[in-house]
Amino acid sequence: MSDEHPNREDLAEDRTILANERTFASWMRTSLGCVAIGVGFQGLFPAMQPAWVPRAIATGFLLVAVLVIVLAERRAAAVLSRLSSHVVVTARTMNLRLFTLLITLGALALTAAIWIVPIRAAP
Repeated sequence: MSDEHPNREDLAEDRTILANERTFASWMRTSLGCVAIGVGFQGLFPAMQPAWVPRAIATGFLLVAVLVIVLAERRAAAVLSRLSSHVVVTARTMNLRLFTLLITLGALALTAAIWIVPIRAAP
């Protein structure tokens, strides 16, 4: 076959690459959901005593967010390294790492803020 008309196996490989990208996006949403739960928990229960309890729970969710996105990136990059695109333009592995880095830095910054910024009691 010519390069203009890819065969069925080539198209199947392209579909697998696109499915891998959708799966990474799904895991990224899960990670951001963990960030939202962590921040939300800290915001909803500032008067909980002792004060370290809501901080610890929020920190747990933020660390889960980091774990989820890092594992998702590693898995997606491993799949991309084994496949070759034929028709579709794929996400570059560097872009996956960039998203992972940004979410990780954001979650770690929120974790630091939760522990550093004093909690004010609700009025």
